[in-house]
Amino acid sequence: MDELILYGKPGCHLCDVMKGVILEVAKSRTLNLRVVNILDDPQIHQLYRYEIPVLLVNGREIARHRVTAGQLESALKSKEPSAGS
Repeated sequence: MDELILYGKPGCHLCDVMKGVILEVAKSRTLNLRVVNILDDPQIHQLYRYEIPVLLVNGREIARHRVTAGQLESALKSKEPSAGS
């Protein structure tokens, strides 16, 4: 199962949009999404405060500010074994 971490904060419109894209992609595959409020951790807040939302897939950052369903699908597929492996 793919592990996604979405860094954001309450009231962030772009965070809500990115979460919506993730939930749309999750309709066709199993994803484990963890939403992290950057206001809860000073280190994370310092790191991402001007960059949210930030999306990590399986520990690898794939997007800041915006992501499309196609970009997310590509990131998820990039770790899958190729056919014939």
